[in-house]
Amino acid sequence: MIQVCLNGSRSATDGAVVPLTPAALAESAALAVAAGAADVHVHPKTPCGEDTLSPRVVAEVLTAIRSVVGVPVGVTTGAWAEPDPARRVRRIRDWTVLPDHASVNWHEEGAEEVAAVLLERGVGVEAGIWSGTRGASRFRSCALAPRVLRVLAEVTDTDASTAGATAGALLNELDGAHGLPVLLHGEDGGAWPVLRLAGRLGLDTRVGLEDVLLLPDGSPAASNAQLVACARAFGPGSRPGGQPSGPR
Repeated sequence: MIQVCLNGSRSATDGAVVPLTPAALAESAALAVAAGAADVHVHPKTPCGEDTLSPRVVAEVLTAIRSVVGVPVGVTTGAWAEPDPARRVRRIRDWTVLPDHASVNWHEEGAEEVAAVLLERGVGVEAGIWSGTRGASRFRSCALAPRVLRVLAEVTDTDASTAGATAGALLNELDGAHGLPVLLHGEDGGAWPVLRLAGRLGLDTRVGLEDVLLLPDGSPAASNAQLVACARAFGPGSRPGGQPSGPR
């Protein structure tokens, strides 16, 4: 399974190809799904381009994307979108349109409370476990862990020469992840090496402008769909080094 991560914490300064508005996110999601993405991860944005958990904005973004795709759509609950854990929980309780799933970064304060309210509301939880944090150890000992949808193993090492080893260490730290599905991905310079590793290990993965702005050959990506098409080239049965240009 390839999940497309449409925008992340990127902004207009990262280039015009990064979708920010509900309409742009919907269009980008539709093209990425047509290119082979089976799941969508999105960061709803305020008009100023800041990540938000606002019920109004979350509803607008989810409604727009669901109007053009039929795959699961998830959002972030990252602490940067709402630093206060109690307010983060209240925001989620106030959502009027629910995502299919939401990522919860397990190293952040309030992670278990956020996960609990999501589960209570029937929203799947992606347990975000970042390399270089205490997330894995906290997750292993968490009573809620067996109830999450999947583990989002996030390799924060952006050095292409070491990201693969960092990914291996993170998977070892997860120690089987309670038998849950694992989605392994990297970012920036580490994105493509980690994606290749996920393919070799038969793990789910993700790609998109949140994680990487460049194609494997180092040229700028024109769209999320183009990144998804390139990611599919590393899947089962693909030719080594395949670099399709993909939809734009």
